[in-house]
Order: sequence, then structure tokens, then C-alpha cells
Amino acid sequence: MPRKRPTIADLRARKGQGQLTMLRIFTIEEAEAAEQAGIDIVSLPPELLTHPRYREVAPGLFSMTGMTHLEYGSRDEYRRFAGQMLQAGGDAVYCSGGLETVRFLAEDHIPVVGHVGLVPSRATWTGGFRAVGKTAESALALFEECKAYEAAGAFAVEIEVVPVEVATVISKRLPLLLWSMGAGPGCDAQYLFAEDILGTNRGHMPRHAKVYRNFAAEFDRLQQERVSAFSEFIADVRLGNYPEERHLVRMPESELAAFADMMDKAN
Repeated sequence: MPRKRPTIADLRARKGQGQLTMLRIFTIEEAEAAEQAGIDIVSLPPELLTHPRYREVAPGLFSMTGMTHLEYGSRDEYRRFAGQMLQAGGDAVYCSGGLETVRFLAEDHIPVVGHVGLVPSRATWTGGFRAVGKTAESALALFEECKAYEAAGAFAVEIEVVPVEVATVISKRLPLLLWSMGAGPGCDAQYLFAEDILGTNRGHMPRHAKVYRNFAAEFDRLQQERVSAFSEFIADVRLGNYPEERHLVRMPESELAAFADMMDKAN
């Protein structure tokens, strides 16, 4: 029996009652696996959310999609995009833009998730790809930023690569939901990328990532199997071992004789 997909009211009601699980997924297979495993929340690209089979395989996943502020253009364009994503079955949109953009969307009752801490699309302002909030001053600034997101109408923020002590205090002080990516267990959800969990990330592995399976080795093995199979096919063709009799369609003897006779007359 399909799970009931949580509403924002459901997520808010769970505040302080333990952590939810959250994944960044990229494929329909990952979506189906997340549903079957019982993951609570997913972040996914628009093209996956709008896949014709997405809600068929993932009826119970609270699903957030979005674009960065560098991609979406004007606020009107982003509002139009957000509406399309909600109509397609999305539950919330991610917005890394300014607070006025968040407010603009929230005023139309669009569920908005912000982003604080290490925000890749604006990391230059916080010193690059490094932890944010390690000093008392910067920690207080994070708290004020979360408060501002909440005041603007966001119901949640991703809080990325922030000291656990800071994220825990902020989460306890605010009704705002905090989804932790490398910010410790004191938040409302733990967020990892599926590619890190499955071991398919061949690039930088963040400190907070944990690998549970080595899909990369299996993909490498399968790729070598592809090469081997193709090489065997080439050898079979060159040696005359393919096609075999079982791969051929034969003509009845009488029809073959008639065909040969017709060919002789045609010439």
C-alpha cells in the first residue's frame, strides 16, 4: 500500500521529534529505491520530477526541486517555473536567491526552501568551499539569516557545512525546519547525495558524505563486460561463428527452387 506523502504541516508537526531522511536523487531508479526504502524527503532536478513515471514510482516522497538564483532569471519567471513544478507533483521549491524573491514566492503560497551556510552558488561571499559559522560572529549571522528566511515565508532551509553546535542551537530556537547537510544531528533532517551513498561520485568527497555501496566498481566491471562482449562478437563475425544456423530464417525448398527459376528468367 502506498505511503501517505507528508504535507508541510506534517513536517512542521514533527519538529523536535527526531530526524527525517533526505536524499538528492537524479534517476527514476533512485526515486523508486528511495520510495521503497522509506526515505522521507528528496531533492531532485526538474526533469526528474516531470518524468511521466515519477509519481508512479515515488508516491510518498516529499519532493523539492528548483534552480539557483543564477539560473532562473526574473522573479516572475521563477514564480511561473515554481507553479509548473507544483502542478507536476512537486511539494516545494528550492530558492537560493535573495529574501525578496523568497517573499515574492511565499506570498503566493508557494512552499519555499532557502539555503544557508556553504551555498555553492554564492560561496565566494563566505570564503569559498569551506565551513561557515565557526566564529561567534559568523554563527550569529547564520542565526539572523535563518530568522530572515523564516520572516520572508520560507518553511525550511538547507543548512550546509556548519558546526554542529551552531546548527543545533538555531534549530532549537526557531520553528523553521533545518535540513542538515554536514551540519550535524541537531536538525530536522539529514541530507546526503545518492551518488555519495552509492559510491558513484568520482569527484570530491565531502567530509559529511558516507559511502554505503560501491556502485562505481560494479559499473566499471559492467563496462569491461560490455567491451568483452563486443570483442567476442567481432571475433565471431570474423571467424564465421556468427550467425549460426539458429539465427537464420530458411526458405522452403520448393519456394527456393521457384525463386531460382524466376531469377533465371529475369536475367
